[in-house]
Amino acid sequence: MTSNDSTVLRVAGRPVGRYVSRPELPRRLSPRPYLHPVTTLAGTAVTELSPADHTHHLGVGVAVPDVEGHNFWGGRTYVRDRGPTELDNHGAQRHTSFQLRDPDGFVEELRWIAAPGELLRERRTVTATELTDTAWALDFTFSLTNATGLPLSIGSPATNGRPGAAYGGFFWRARKEATAPDVFTASTEGEAAVHGHRADWLALAGTRWTLVFAGATAPTRRDPWFVRTAEYPGVGSSLAHDERLPIPPGETVVRRVVTVVADGRLGRDDAAALVRKAVSP
Repeated sequence: MTSNDSTVLRVAGRPVGRYVSRPELPRRLSPRPYLHPVTTLAGTAVTELSPADHTHHLGVGVAVPDVEGHNFWGGRTYVRDRGPTELDNHGAQRHTSFQLRDPDGFVEELRWIAAPGELLRERRTVTATELTDTAWALDFTFSLTNATGLPLSIGSPATNGRPGAAYGGFFWRARKEATAPDVFTASTEGEAAVHGHRADWLALAGTRWTLVFAGATAPTRRDPWFVRTAEYPGVGSSLAHDERLPIPPGETVVRRVVTVVADGRLGRDDAAALVRKAVSP
């Protein structure tokens, strides 16, 4: 995979993430900007790009499998009563411009394009902030505006008939290791217990790293978490869990997820403390 434009995020002078704004990708992967590699302050990679198990998983970004029937997730589309199906319905997120680009973050404008034309306009704001000498925070906000002049809605395989598959929105494909990572919230643990449920924060702990995901606004906290650990390590915030998410003409949906990226394996108390430090009141 190649690109003609990338930005390196830095924390305290150290590179912690590479943002590719114009990736050259096959159409089937629903081309879109992504962050990869993302690393801890000690340099441990905590993302994967186009792994063999899911080639359309692209590090950290925004991916939606159904925008009025158009696939901005990549791969097959789940069709009710047919299952995962190869369709010629892939869209692309196209970088328009950077409104701001600094070593610790950027503000980007994007257009979501599919066969009918432009469906959504997005403003994406990403910042990297030092928390401690072993942890930093990635603050990721995206605003999706209906650009069509007609009603549109966002769906997921779950809203199209596949139980437990409400993926779509912010998504982080984590590092795959020999042993599946642990996952826990403030009150529960294990994939079965946290997947599909709401929680102020959720931690994914690997062998030498921990990611703590937090919804930083009330609408974001209302979105249940999509979690995988056994099949592959991935965490997302579900825009369309029980029903489709409507976006009337000209209106905007905004979500903000702050992710703590830490060296070592954190426990509940340390994870909660870092989230409090990372998420502004």
